[in-house]
Amino acid sequence: MKMKNNLRSAFMLAVVAALSLSAMGQVDSPNRTTSEFEVNGLKVIVKKRPGAPTVSAGLFVRGGVAELTPKTAGLENLTLLAATEGGKKFPRELLRKELARLGSTLGAAAIRDYSVISLSSTREGFGRTWELFTDATLAPAFDPDDLEIVRGRMITALRNVSISPDSALGVFEEQVVYAGHPYAIDPSGTVETVSGFSVADLKEHHAKMMNTSRLLLVVVGDVDAEEMRLKVTASFGRLPRGNFKPAPVAPVAFTKASVDVQQRDIETNYVRGVFSAPSVADPDYHAMQVAMAILQGRVYQEVRIKRNLSYAPNAEMGDASANTANIYVTSTDANQAVAVMLDEIEAMRKEGVSDDEFIGIPGYFLTTYFVKQETNAAQVGELARYELTGGGWRNAGDFIRKVNAVTPADVKRVAQKYMRNIRFVVVGRPGDIKRDVFLRL
Repeated sequence: MKMKNNLRSAFMLAVVAALSLSAMGQVDSPNRTTSEFEVNGLKVIVKKRPGAPTVSAGLFVRGGVAELTPKTAGLENLTLLAATEGGKKFPRELLRKELARLGSTLGAAAIRDYSVISLSSTREGFGRTWELFTDATLAPAFDPDDLEIVRGRMITALRNVSISPDSALGVFEEQVVYAGHPYAIDPSGTVETVSGFSVADLKEHHAKMMNTSRLLLVVVGDVDAEEMRLKVTASFGRLPRGNFKPAPVAPVAFTKASVDVQQRDIETNYVRGVFSAPSVADPDYHAMQVAMAILQGRVYQEVRIKRNLSYAPNAEMGDASANTANIYVTSTDANQAVAVMLDEIEAMRKEGVSDDEFIGIPGYFLTTYFVKQETNAAQVGELARYELTGGGWRNAGDFIRKVNAVTPADVKRVAQKYMRNIRFVVVGRPGDIKRDVFLRL
């Protein structure tokens, strides 16, 4: 009874905290404050946050790695990063001076499902920052010196990506999990591919991206939708429409359990067990979110608190179109740690979860969801993610309601459906690993 009361208290505190954030205007439902319109085929989503001192925006490029090949891996990322170095009207030095004066930033990133070039500014500096942003986006200079600066950063990052055992585990995981899948192409590229791209390659790829059927613009801040319509029309209204339609991405599916070990002479073994998971557009997504939250709590309690086998065991789910979830642990006794984690998965699959474990779930998700959405930049990313991979931006506003509708029966069902055929990757000493322990599920 005491445990149940403590969980109820935690739930009430979480609700109060989340409602307080909402009352202060820090968070709100996207469906009440968000509008959309099109300019020459370019879809624009504007979320107005009255009183917000900053504005964030992202121009998202559909397609992701499905539009790349092993030889062009990293090209889109390099193109967008080089674009943010300077445009024709605001070359590098002038751009940097203006950004520093305004306190604004431009950025770019590429993930497997899509890419983005982004801005953040104060409300007062948004007009000027928009000029810098559209110049870099639509008319990048692609100066050879700028390209070499960006190329050098990317190559350094690629060469250092496997220095630590943890980062090596991530690289190894992707090689194993995505073998034969379109996601096998890394949006960051390789040292070989990034080293070979020329200014002409960047210009050609930029032209390929800049048609409105491939683009999505999301703006969040104290801005008016009609004001944005005018700005977008003036800046993007003459782009070609094109006829881009993203190809569906096949799910990541495993037919049996496996364990692969990458040799590294270290005392601690780094382990991740990966299994398929529903995407944000899948009806099972919210039940699986709850299931993974419960599993995370269980493995932390059993592995760290009760047995002190690892400092930070974890269980989490991704957000990709071809989605996965995983359990993770670092331990000098990886066999025992993994056995305990698999025991918890097996219990969820066979016995389900109790009503008591659901008491704190609404508060947990209410709080974490709203805290993650405090910044304009985070809300830009969330709206874009749902628009591009989750069936439309309006679905973002249904997250809490759908999580709260999940039942213990739903959790048991998704545990049985997805938490199986686990593919383990290990960075450490192969002789430490008892394969039969890892291949149970």
